Amino acid sequence: MRNQSFKTISILVDNDSWILPYAEALVAYFSSHYQCQLFRNADDITQGDVCFLLGCTQIIPNEIRKRNQYNLVVHESALPQGKGFAPMSWQIIEGKRSIPVCLLEASENVDSGKIWLKDTIELNGNELHDEWRDKQGKITIKLAKEFIESFTTLTANAQCGQENFYAKRNKNDSELDVNKSLAEQFNLLRVVSNSDYPAFFIKDGIKYKIEISRHD
Repeated sequence: MRNQSFKTISILVDNDSWILPYAEALVAYFSSHYQCQLFRNADDITQGDVCFLLGCTQIIPNEIRKRNQYNLVVHESALPQGKGFAPMSWQIIEGKRSIPVCLLEASENVDSGKIWLKDTIELNGNELHDEWRDKQGKITIKLAKEFIESFTTLTANAQCGQENFYAKRNKNDSELDVNKSLAEQFNLLRVVSNSDYPAFFIKDGIKYKIEISRHD
């Protein structure tokens, strides 16, 4: 068993990501026991023990990763399956209700590091964008806490198996097919963001935007 006493924890969110409030909550939690700081630019990361890279859009170069002993990312798929972009969205569109989540080491090759922890996000199949994002944010906090508080009992395991990749999603991926029913496209509606990448359809050359919300 390792005898590890962490003192300094860094958290990086390098863009205006949805995960920023969860990263701020994590900083507040860790700050009561550790030196913990939130960074918005990778170049500003200081020397320390652990750095959580949350929602980052850039691959962090090795010279910056060397500033911390452990550099960790959260990825929502059964790695090495589902590497790449927006794994939660793609799997929801596929109709999956049990989404694997991995806490793994950051590496030069995207989503290829050793896995420290695994968990699962369970969905009931009707969560809309903000609801499943909240589950994603909360499990990110849970895994980060577990790594820090249970580190001496953990073992990192290399990924094994055949890899595949999800493509990056963009606003055009929110287009509905006017020839399909809403029932057929409900999972696509679940992943759209009314503010950032709303659902839309095109009919007779005219583009129409659709907003979706729950009214219980």
